[in-house]
Amino acid sequence: MRWKPVAAILFVIALIVALILDFQYNGLIAQWTRAYLQPTEVEAGSEDQDDHSGHDHGSHENSLHLTEQARKNLGLTAEYLRPIELETFYRTLSVPGIIVERPGKTRLQVATPLTGIVTDLLVTEGETVIPGTPLFRLRLTHEDLVQTQTQFLQTLGERDVERREVTRLEGLSESGAVAGRLLLERQYAVEKLEALLQAQREALRLHGLTERHLQEVESTRKLLQELEIVAPSPQDHDHDDLRLSTNPFRQVSMSEDPHEAELIILHLRVARGQSVQAGETLCELADYSQLRIEGKAFEKDADAIARAEQQGWKLNAVIDRGDEDQVIENLPISYVANAVNEETRTLPFYSRLRNVLVRDEKDAEGKRFISWKYRLGQRLRVFVPVEVWEQQFVLPNEAVVREGADYFVFRENGDDFEQVPVHVKYRDSRSSVIANDGSIFPGDVIARRAAHQMQMAIKNAAGGGVDPHAGHNH
Repeated sequence: MRWKPVAAILFVIALIVALILDFQYNGLIAQWTRAYLQPTEVEAGSEDQDDHSGHDHGSHENSLHLTEQARKNLGLTAEYLRPIELETFYRTLSVPGIIVERPGKTRLQVATPLTGIVTDLLVTEGETVIPGTPLFRLRLTHEDLVQTQTQFLQTLGERDVERREVTRLEGLSESGAVAGRLLLERQYAVEKLEALLQAQREALRLHGLTERHLQEVESTRKLLQELEIVAPSPQDHDHDDLRLSTNPFRQVSMSEDPHEAELIILHLRVARGQSVQAGETLCELADYSQLRIEGKAFEKDADAIARAEQQGWKLNAVIDRGDEDQVIENLPISYVANAVNEETRTLPFYSRLRNVLVRDEKDAEGKRFISWKYRLGQRLRVFVPVEVWEQQFVLPNEAVVREGADYFVFRENGDDFEQVPVHVKYRDSRSSVIANDGSIFPGDVIARRAAHQMQMAIKNAAGGGVDPHAGHNH
């Protein structure tokens, strides 16, 4: 049949064309084969592959190189890159706390000792003054006070007359012109007037006048009509809380004595022209330079609190500020309450807190305004030591990252950070105690923060998946 030679010829031609095409496009076909067939083969045999294939098993596998910019981004400043040392660790008990005032010291009431009319208000609310600064001027209107002052001046006049008479009679008595009995009677009269003056002085003191006021009235022989009421001292009462209106007015000024109390005008209770009665409150002052921290321990923790007080162990307090906690360290226990609060069933204990001035400015009128770092009512956590461990490596929790059953820290080695496995003996809400087993040594520079971020960076560089919960405790 004739189709057999034709078919044979076509077959030979097709074979020749196929060989030519295979020779020319062999590279393209190979690329297609690698692109589509090889992944399938690898995927099929993935179970038999070495888990570490494609990884360099050199020392850089567990180390991380950070640029200067990366260190700044992680906050690894000199403060957080310091050599570690063996130190004393206090295992603590955490209880809630609050900043409170010192009763009888933080708030001061300024009252008028005399009845009168307010003629001048020399301060404004929110202003800061120091002890002795004039606050108010008061025109005295108390009828009994005016009458007592009048009687005092009359007695002073009578005494002066009698003294002059005694002086005259003394000269005559020496010459024998006057009997000695007459001189003696005049001397007795002077003594009676002195006794009466002393009684009248005490009456004026009961009205609120001070010794200086009495001396002023006695020297000028004028009735006291106006007073300046000044800021009292929360520490002592050496100065007068009242001043004579004739004294020069001293404008509020910055305190040159760093230990002098700085009083804030909280509330003004009176207005200019207002009539006030003796004992009425004029204003309220506050001294926030010294406050107290009140811790609230549960009844079961009473023994631990008492032991910390007996041992003289210092407290730490932490104020949660969101981005970064504020730690107040080395707070001594002032005293522990002797009664449990009936409502909350907690045992209060207290520590003195020295405040810190953060703002001190004057306005256009020369009025001074200040702000304090710690404020009444701030909530915090108080950490009470209950046990002491000597010679321990202590790091903040931000320096330790957990992955499964392992804990890691990052030790600085030149420009790199090495991932070092460690044994965590104890961990609380703020610190981790690392075992001294040879994994780290005194003098090693350990990153004290950002361990979680560095662990993620190492896992990403190794090509492994990132555990979204690494470094967190649930």
